[in-house]
Amino acid sequence: MPTFPPQDDAPTGVIASADDLRLIEALRRRDEAAFAALIDQYHTSLLRLAQLYVSDRPAAEEVVQDTWLGVLKGIDRFEGRSSLKTWLYRILTNRAKTRGVRDANARSVPFSALWDADAEPFEPAVEPDRFLPPDHPQWPGHWIESVNAWGDHPEERLLSREARAQIQAAIEQLPPAQHEVITLRDIEGWSSEEVCNTLGISGTNQRVLLHRARSKVRRALERYFATEQ
Repeated sequence: MPTFPPQDDAPTGVIASADDLRLIEALRRRDEAAFAALIDQYHTSLLRLAQLYVSDRPAAEEVVQDTWLGVLKGIDRFEGRSSLKTWLYRILTNRAKTRGVRDANARSVPFSALWDADAEPFEPAVEPDRFLPPDHPQWPGHWIESVNAWGDHPEERLLSREARAQIQAAIEQLPPAQHEVITLRDIEGWSSEEVCNTLGISGTNQRVLLHRARSKVRRALERYFATEQ
């Protein structure tokens, strides 16, 4: 049976750090400077995450504002059974999913916790028809054609504005759960543990989703670079 994400302050195996505890105490004292610092640190990334669930930026901004209100209302009850960051993002995802369901014009809501890697059909990272058959007399299982090279300076090409736009477009085309995980891991820079704790998914599901997402983005980049040559 699928499991839903844990509640806002459910145990995750990562408890609040000493820095978290100091910030929590400041927030409980209603220290405006501490709250402003928290907003400065997380507001932009919260907004990006909210946009995965709702139909437009104004809706995402409302979700983020509601999240900050939830922080103020809930900080006195926060027990530190997860990190402050995990708690904050869990509030955001719970509110964003609720708003996404309620919004008639929203995209499909990516309930990652309902996704089960074992129930999904196998999806190879590279299309099988790009390889020679296993009974090939000389090169069984080898590439039919050489993998497209990305030039002498691949880092520079990947950092170009046009390439970045291609990457973002490829990510936008991913299925919701893959979109969600690759955004948190590769754009926001989260650890696998943080993603699992916040989204309430297993380590196996997180790895499969990330692998599939990265493979699809790479294929899109290969096609883009091939058209440049």
